[in-house]
Amino acid sequence: MNKKKMNTSSLYIIPLAVGYAIVALASLSIGRYGVGISDIIKILLSRILPIESTWTMQAEAAILSIRLPRIIASTLVGGGLALSGLVMQQVFHNPMVSPDVLGTSSAAGFGAALAMVLALPSALISPIAFCFGLISIALVYLVASKVPNNHVLGLVLGGIMISSLFSSLLSFVKLMADPEDTLPSITYFLMGSLSGVGIDDIKKVGLLIILSSLMLYLLSWRISLLSLHDSESRSIGVNTKLLRSMVIIFTVLIVAASVSISGVIGWVGLVIPHITRMIMGCNTKKTIPSALLLGAIFLTIADTISRTIAFSEIPIGIITGLIGAPFFLYLIVREGRRSDG
Repeated sequence: MNKKKMNTSSLYIIPLAVGYAIVALASLSIGRYGVGISDIIKILLSRILPIESTWTMQAEAAILSIRLPRIIASTLVGGGLALSGLVMQQVFHNPMVSPDVLGTSSAAGFGAALAMVLALPSALISPIAFCFGLISIALVYLVASKVPNNHVLGLVLGGIMISSLFSSLLSFVKLMADPEDTLPSITYFLMGSLSGVGIDDIKKVGLLIILSSLMLYLLSWRISLLSLHDSESRSIGVNTKLLRSMVIIFTVLIVAASVSISGVIGWVGLVIPHITRMIMGCNTKKTIPSALLLGAIFLTIADTISRTIAFSEIPIGIITGLIGAPFFLYLIVREGRRSDG
């Protein structure tokens, strides 16, 4: 009985997984150099099986060197940001919260901009951005420690302050940047893009995003308890403060790692959690894997649009904003009508 129930309850993930596979294959196929689905499958399988080559070298280069790394990156970043937004909204009891509520994105953006202004090697930009993302959470916790009676409020206030601080520092760095060379690079990074992502970048952060996401999934049933009052959670033996800290740390690791390779990409962590809850309800055992897949699907579609819709590539943050903002407005209006009804 329990096994049958478990198998039935896990079927919800199949349509999302199939949808992701379709989107990924379509993204591999679409581009200025079109490649057929059969050739794509052969090219991918040729990495592990002895398959006779019936495709062109240009097709193989387009798939393996350009599109596949971007799809892997959009999967990791999109899924990670969506999961981070979902968890942050649970932690702060606020559906309007996004993954950068603690200033991680602003700090990582500042770190990358600083590295560019200092003309450091491009290989150091992502690690420095990641390190500043981690610095932000340390500063937020330092501020939150000064509000001992309300830990959540302290985190929110700390996040607002640290985000504002790094945004100001970022503005100063942009003011100092060379307007002919460095400033456009900073601006492009802050609008988000996967154009420069390679396999080496994915190796640096991929495992971290995967492990942090896995830890959040393993904590999923406990995360549901964060919606309870701290005294209620303590009554059933859950240390809410420790749990909240663990969840926030794993979330910040995901956000910092994502921003370090893709730049600042908005709306994914705000819109996708709402869509996830509309489809799956509030059971974190279901919403966490669903948010991962929906975020991956959304960002893969957005990245495909960004590299194909115009002659020159459009920053992906613009695409996510054009899609996310109207849809979020629709969600707000929809909830308002439901409340009135």
